[in-house]
Amino acid sequence: MRTSIILAAAIAAALPAMAQNPETLQADPQAATDKPKFEIKPTGRILMDAGAFISPDKDLFKDGFAIPDVRLGAKMKYGKWDAKIDVGFAYGKVGLKDLSIGYTFNEQNILKVGSFIHQFGLQSATSSSMKPTMEEPISNSVFNDARQIGVQYEYNGDKFLATASFHVEPSATNYILRPTQFTQEGYGVRSRLVYRPFHEAGKMVQVGISGAFGTPQRYGDPDTHNAFQFAANFPSRIQQISALKADVTDAKNLFKLSPELLLSYQRLALESQYFWVNVNRRNGLSAYNAQGAYVTLRGMLLGNGYTYDSVGGGIATPAPKTLELVLNYNYTSLTDASAGIYGGRLNDFSATLNYQINKYMIARLHYSYTHTWDGSPNPTSLSAIMARLQVIF
Repeated sequence: MRTSIILAAAIAAALPAMAQNPETLQADPQAATDKPKFEIKPTGRILMDAGAFISPDKDLFKDGFAIPDVRLGAKMKYGKWDAKIDVGFAYGKVGLKDLSIGYTFNEQNILKVGSFIHQFGLQSATSSSMKPTMEEPISNSVFNDARQIGVQYEYNGDKFLATASFHVEPSATNYILRPTQFTQEGYGVRSRLVYRPFHEAGKMVQVGISGAFGTPQRYGDPDTHNAFQFAANFPSRIQQISALKADVTDAKNLFKLSPELLLSYQRLALESQYFWVNVNRRNGLSAYNAQGAYVTLRGMLLGNGYTYDSVGGGIATPAPKTLELVLNYNYTSLTDASAGIYGGRLNDFSATLNYQINKYMIARLHYSYTHTWDGSPNPTSLSAIMARLQVIF
């Protein structure tokens, strides 16, 4: 948390430098036309969910309503500089979300520093509330990372997109570190490389691969800083119930790779990503391996076809009055018998209807069937019918 406070103070101190000097503009009217304007825009979102669940463990999965995410923030822009501050309220807690400053050298080169989600595959293109599957594929929630404090460079060319990031572990935004603990803080590097020979509206072909390296993260109380934890809940924000979990202790370092594929023609689109993770361990213990993958088929029932987001490297948010059907299959395995770790395996099938009411409102109707086995707790299954109304600006 101390790191986040320092970062917020730095951004607040930088904002006046982004703004225009009124005295200069008054003395030289011509300067007013030459200099860029300082722009600030409020941002926010509200998610309202309702759900009904069928499961052998009905005591765990209660039908109900929830407001799982409320956010308020601001976006600022001055010439080539931009900044974002986002504060969220969820499950009775208030916390900082995105907190960043960016500099756009030109259309192809962008630098960003702060606390944000660094690019790693197709899911980097959309925020958590804008996933076409309503809830992100479980493989991505397990093997990708939440917001991390760091710096990211992006090259956004016509046929190629490339990013390079250096960051510290996600828990750096949640815990106050004593001076002696800063040397223990986990760090990582990652990169995403994408080749996109076609990315115009109605015709997209994209292949890519992401890779990452990381050192052990905060673990236990007292903190041993020698482990990685992989975990995911069942795909619902109404009930936060654990589906998979693996604690990999005595960790030395982590490597992960993730190839991706995007194909789209007119009103149809296919998105897919595979994740492979390897954790090397100390004290003669066998390395731990985990994997997962998802395939998403998207079809536009109402609308003119899909368009492309070049900065995010993925399909852009559909236009207002668009109705979309999204089918998704996900497989995730956190069990590695050779390492003696049984984190569980999971299959998930889902179908989602997304209607873009207008520029600021989206309605979603979602059905999913999720089955877990080969882990703890005992094997279980969940059928979920959920609806969401979201407001975002």
